[in-house]
Amino acid sequence: MFKFLESRDPATIALKVEGKVTEEDALKMDQHVKETFGDDTPFNMLAIFDKLDGSSLKGLTKGTKFDAKRWDQFRKFAIISDKKWLEVSTKVGNYLPGVTAEHFDSSQLEQAWDWIKQ
Repeated sequence: MFKFLESRDPATIALKVEGKVTEEDALKMDQHVKETFGDDTPFNMLAIFDKLDGSSLKGLTKGTKFDAKRWDQFRKFAIISDKKWLEVSTKVGNYLPGVTAEHFDSSQLEQAWDWIKQ
């Protein structure tokens, strides 16, 4: 489930991810981006992952479609988590064109905001 948080930067979506990511979450995210940034304005994302149970197959599929649809708009992606597999996944994300991703431990929220606003 996605929970939108107050962002410290107008060009950044801040959210907390808990439990399972569903198709509804992907649709809610797409609607939020469309309302806030339209179809062309670049944006960043800061996501705090806590108590992640995984993704439903439909949610994962819709999330992937969201990523592909909005790919040209992504600039930076800060991932905050103590989960090792998310840290490894973040490093892989840096090989995708146009996106810079960085992993931060849960104790490094301030550093994540500093990085994303640079």
